Order: sequence, then structure tokens, then C-alpha cells
Amino acid sequence: MYQAANYWPQGTVFVSVIDPGVGTNRKSVVLKTKGGRYFMAPDNGLFTLIAERDGVAELREIDEKVNRLADSVESYTFHGRDVYAYVGARLASGAISYKQVGPQLPSESMVKIAYQKPVRDGNTIRGIVPVLDVKYGNVWTNIPKSLLDELQVKLHDTLQVRILHKGKQVTKVTAPFEHTFGGVAKGKPLVYLNSLLDVAVAISQGDFAAKHHVASGVDWEVEVSKALAAK
Repeated sequence: MYQAANYWPQGTVFVSVIDPGVGTNRKSVVLKTKGGRYFMAPDNGLFTLIAERDGVAELREIDEKVNRLADSVESYTFHGRDVYAYVGARLASGAISYKQVGPQLPSESMVKIAYQKPVRDGNTIRGIVPVLDVKYGNVWTNIPKSLLDELQVKLHDTLQVRILHKGKQVTKVTAPFEHTFGGVAKGKPLVYLNSLLDVAVAISQGDFAAKHHVASGVDWEVEVSKALAAK
């Protein structure tokens, strides 16, 4: 959602259902960003990155007494159909206004997921692995190009990458910074910028994640630094 949202116009309604707490007392909310897009989901942290990047103009709780599919009151575990898709379609079509979704909530009440924001600490940049490019096995980080630029990293510079899980090192590799996978020989590692212009690590025509047993999540940390020249 974070990757795709900015390609859609103002007024777009996004319906997202990742809802292990379906049917419990967790809230169902619609967030309006400062850019005028709407995001609908359970209030369980799903909006953390969207809210941080795009800002919260308003937050409303879905009033399920008036905003849900007819005759679905006794359906407790299928809110994706009964509440979110139904309300999302009505909001997107203009059948209801945003105010008619339900009562306004304080924006600071929204549930957020804790995670390591990318930071620079001297000659080292730290972040996390939010997601894997699973089809190819590339490891994506949340470290932006701007932090890499602060280290004055240039094409072909050698970088050291440490990946840790819950504070324990899983792997450490030394690899050049390249623009393309063809910048290294087949089977060799490289550091590059992915489509979000964030730092990523890969093996040319190989699966870095599988080879080094790397997964994703807030407890998967990454450290990137310039490799010291041999004396």
C-alpha cells in the first residue's frame, strides 16, 4: 500500500483487509490523508507508514450500525465483504460522504506499529528489512538514497552490509554499489537502489534471501557502511 498509493489520484479509496482481530472490539476506520486519499481498514497498525509519510487530515470510525451490508449483522468473521468492501464502494461512488462514514476520532488514537526508522550513525546507516522482493530473493531495506548520499557513496564503491535478526547477526557481506544487476558477474552480490530508491541487496541471477536465510519484518535489522580499504 505504501509503495502503490502515490500512483493513484486524489479521492481514491483504498480498502485493505489484514484483520486477525476480525469480530473483536478493534475499530474499523477510514483515514483521510492530507493529499485527499482515503484508506479503510481495521485499526491495527496497517496505516503506520501511510500516516507518517502522507499525514493524517482526519480519522473516522465506521459506524457499523448504519454502514454495513444488509442482513450481515450475524456474520462476525467476514468484515472484508460485509463492512470494508461495502463501505468503500459507497464512499468511492458518492453514495455516502466521508462524514457519513461515522464519528471522528483523534488522529493520535490510531494504532501504530513500532519499527526502526532509518538513521545514520557516523559512517553506518541502520534500517530494517520491511519486505523481500520474494520472486527474485532480493532484500529490500527502508534506507533511502538520501542517507546513502550522506556517506558519499559512488558507483562501484565497496560497501559492507550486516543483516541481524533480533540483534543477532545472520550474515555479513561485502559488495559493490551498482546501478544494475549486470554490474557484477553472475552469482556475485551487489548493493543497489530499488524502485522506491531505497537500498537493496541482491545476488545477480541468484536468490540472496534464500542463500543467507534472510526474512523480513521489524525485527530484521540492516547496517550499511563503506568498507575499509585494505592496508
